[in-house]
Amino acid sequence: MYVRRSAAVLAAAVVIGAAAPAIAADSSPSASPKPTHPAGLYGTTDPTYDGVWRQSLALLAQDTVGVKPAPKAVDWLVGQQCASGAFAPYRADAAADCDAKTLVDTNNTAAAVQALVALGGHDAAVSKAVTWLKSVQNKDGGWGYMPGGASDTNSTSVVIGALAAVGEKPEGIRKDGRSAYDALGKLALPCKGDGAGAFAFQPDKKGKLLANADATAAGVLGSLGKGLVVGPGKQSAASCSDAGDPTPQQTAANGAAHLTAALAKDGHLTSALPGAEDQPDYGNTADAVVALAAFSGADAAAKPLRWLERNSAKWAEQSGPAAYAQLILAAHATGTDPRDFGGADLVEQLNATGPAPQAATKATNEEKTKDDSPFGVWWYVGIFLVVGIGIGFLLSGRKKGPQA
Repeated sequence: MYVRRSAAVLAAAVVIGAAAPAIAADSSPSASPKPTHPAGLYGTTDPTYDGVWRQSLALLAQDTVGVKPAPKAVDWLVGQQCASGAFAPYRADAAADCDAKTLVDTNNTAAAVQALVALGGHDAAVSKAVTWLKSVQNKDGGWGYMPGGASDTNSTSVVIGALAAVGEKPEGIRKDGRSAYDALGKLALPCKGDGAGAFAFQPDKKGKLLANADATAAGVLGSLGKGLVVGPGKQSAASCSDAGDPTPQQTAANGAAHLTAALAKDGHLTSALPGAEDQPDYGNTADAVVALAAFSGADAAAKPLRWLERNSAKWAEQSGPAAYAQLILAAHATGTDPRDFGGADLVEQLNATGPAPQAATKATNEEKTKDDSPFGVWWYVGIFLVVGIGIGFLLSGRKKGPQA
């Protein structure tokens, strides 16, 4: 997901793209000691800003493709939870109590909820996390990255995914009479003018909404009531309309239409990081693939998916587990085999970044899921709201400034 980041995270984002959650500009310490790398954590880079996020995505990816994660990998994630139910990006000393200096946030908490629900057997941890998320809902119905922070599209959408994962109806979770869908509606641009149909991350300092591609991908999923793992939607054209009072479904359609236009020329999104505006944004392109497939079906995401298959290998190798998980998520959403993604076995590559999983389950995805679409069971082979985070997602990641 695109979001405002601290200088340290902005530097990291040059490498990891959209593989980290949304992080507010003032949310990280000015200086942090380099942590000792935990044995159960996926990836080898400093987990200070994305440990829980990347672990959640990795475990979700493994579960979705029928791989049983290593117990110590799951235990590491559960052990990161505070007594309040919230999660921070990373706690070096998980045995110590969380206090006012522990920077818990909605993105990591919501991603952890989705992973733990998928794995099963963690009802107490999930219940505490969801209770905490509800307690920090804003009066406009949405969520910000930090408790009390202004609502943003990426954070609101990843929380919607967590609520949906536990069987809650997001429209029924209200603060001062407003739901998450009310908040998303306020962050959606009209169909006329610059950024037609897109979502903004947040209003700018003047209250203006600026189109943000990764926030749009997150907003489409949020408006559909979807989480980080989705299957392909029904074949339906995405057209932008401002007629009447837009429903969440229409707001999702508007966002999908914006993404379709943004991807039409090159098949990929471009980076919004300062100095990198001419470079492809692999993670946010993967987010867009998921959003388009969720709304309009696999065909709508075919062009950016093919681009990822041809071009994402080096990025994923450099970026690590969250990147592999995002690509698996995109493969799953479109019915593409993640074990033959542009010739690469994404599942094997993900598994190699952390503790060896127990084993692949015997049940295939074909046996576990059925779909009445004409595209067949491959839609269910493989595994973000993350981010953007860092929203970007969304919150991929989910992060930076405005992007058309």
